[in-house]
Amino acid sequence: MLVKDWMSKNVITIESQETMQRAISLMTENGISMLPVMEDGKLVGIVTDRDIKRASPSDAALLDIQQILYHLSRLEVGAIMSRYPITVSEDHTLEETAEILLQNKISGAPVVDENGQIKGVITKKDLFKALISLTGLSKRGVLFGFLLEDKPGSIKVITDIIRGYNCRLASILSTYEKAPEGHRHVFIRAFNVDRETLPKLIAELRETANMLYFVDHRDDVRQIF
Repeated sequence: MLVKDWMSKNVITIESQETMQRAISLMTENGISMLPVMEDGKLVGIVTDRDIKRASPSDAALLDIQQILYHLSRLEVGAIMSRYPITVSEDHTLEETAEILLQNKISGAPVVDENGQIKGVITKKDLFKALISLTGLSKRGVLFGFLLEDKPGSIKVITDIIRGYNCRLASILSTYEKAPEGHRHVFIRAFNVDRETLPKLIAELRETANMLYFVDHRDDVRQIF
């Protein structure tokens, strides 16, 4: 899954000579917390709600509204923005992007092409949407969690059983993180699950493999084994 397919392409930007008051208005009106800052059509920085809070009068409670508005109308975005913003390319994968945001403790980043031209913005909200799509959560099926031996065919044995109950598979994810040597965690989400035969399906799966839990997202039923 690539950034170009999940980024917000309708990018709202601000010029560096604009005021902090204008930045606040743009963020509020559009429900965003980050603005790429431009000069002569080039990306030169980024301003976030955190930058604005940091630049706001620390003793605002002691100031009257005229003094606050005067401060906001005088301070330019270029004076409070973060220069040399962290960017990602359109062809970055979502997991690469998530790692960049996490390592740098930021909530989003501008997306640029090979010429450095801004093409979009990717945020944690976009990554959350992608995660929901990737896992098939919106289908409100049943999620099964397993600890399986790391050997060829171990996942197929499980999926064959699930398909045998006329279920459809929405997603299959696996990881070696926190799994014992020679094993891996596997998470399978299925939909079109007949709730009357679900107990029988679970019993057969538990006889065949080490099932850790199941979650029925439609009926909000979950059980940990």
